[in-house]
Amino acid sequence: MATTTFLNIAFIGGGNMASALIAGLLAKGQPSSLLHVVETDAEKLADFQAQGLNTYNASNIDDTKHAIEKADVVVLAVKPQVIKDVLLPVKDSWGEQVVISIAAGIATDSLAEWLGPQVKLVRAMPNTPAMIQMGATGLYATAGVSEAEQQLAQQVMSAAGLVLWVDDEELLHAVTAISGSAPAYFFYMLENMIATGEKLGLTQTQATALAMQTALGSAQMALTSHDTPAELRRKVTSPNGTTQAAIEVMDAKKMHQIIADAMLACEQRSRELSQAFGK
Repeated sequence: MATTTFLNIAFIGGGNMASALIAGLLAKGQPSSLLHVVETDAEKLADFQAQGLNTYNASNIDDTKHAIEKADVVVLAVKPQVIKDVLLPVKDSWGEQVVISIAAGIATDSLAEWLGPQVKLVRAMPNTPAMIQMGATGLYATAGVSEAEQQLAQQVMSAAGLVLWVDDEELLHAVTAISGSAPAYFFYMLENMIATGEKLGLTQTQATALAMQTALGSAQMALTSHDTPAELRRKVTSPNGTTQAAIEVMDAKKMHQIIADAMLACEQRSRELSQAFGK
């Protein structure tokens, strides 16, 4: 296989997450000539070509096979609803490649059936901030993947942000609940903070700027502080002050239980989709 410095990486599917990973890899110095994209959308193919990437028409099975056979690492970046139909026609194309699936909800036993049992398979659960190289990705490697091959997978996925390994595939459902789907939780919070700021008399521009900067600053504080988020919250909450008034309402409305219930519902839905899209 190629060295970790000069990997041939093929993307089956050229959507948002693939584009995010490609942007991150290029930013880290990955040669565009060693990146390959298989896609049906002519506009996307033209855009990748303009960046110097090798492109292949997914409608042509031979093109797809050619991209796979050139690769050290293959990223499966197609929608879970169609991944089986994409993989079965190229089942005889796999060799020593490390295969990373970012198809949400598709378990490795299903992927192994469609790819072949010899394939070195890593399953990934990224999130949308990967599109600005600020993502958080959970990774799980099947038994046949060596430590060196795990490092190849990590090299690819870390181009989009934080990477964290789990040793039990079932934990990817929890990863979905705490990071995969979680950007929407924060967007939902921001959406409602901005709307309430407007009701309190601020303009939409003012409310948006204040809420977003506060979210950014709070996240950065939590990342860099030695204190836990709970301790940081306590430090902001002066007795009988404005923050305490807000927190008391959240406690009375059982915000902690709402968050827990939402995450549990997300985790359960992840399990259901895994069954629905699998074998």
